[in-house]
Amino acid sequence: MITVDAHSQVPPYEQIRAQLAREIQARGLVVGTRLPTVRHLATDLGLAVNTVARAYRELEEAGLIETRGRAGSFVAADGDPDREEARRAAERYARLAVTLGIDRDEALRIVQAAISADPRARR
Repeated sequence: MITVDAHSQVPPYEQIRAQLAREIQARGLVVGTRLPTVRHLATDLGLAVNTVARAYRELEEAGLIETRGRAGSFVAADGDPDREEARRAAERYARLAVTLGIDRDEALRIVQAAISADPRARR
């Protein structure tokens, strides 16, 4: 949950940028997570669209998010090839699950079971 303190000395765009950066770096927002649109977040926070757009631009310049045109902005792999490969594999799996008619909850349970069954998985 992003919050902006209107009384802070820190500009609103920087408050947004810093909060999202912390969440991404702490893996609270995982690779591939779709962020709210600039317009939606600006409306939620009661800010100008350009304020949120600046925060997103700075996050993108830092390699923490990537914007895919009309598809939106997503948490980036930040140059980590393993995380990028996992993101691509997850996208392939998601498309397969949809094609096979497997609902979201079951698809997630299948992944959780597969990870749990792997002896190398961290608990």
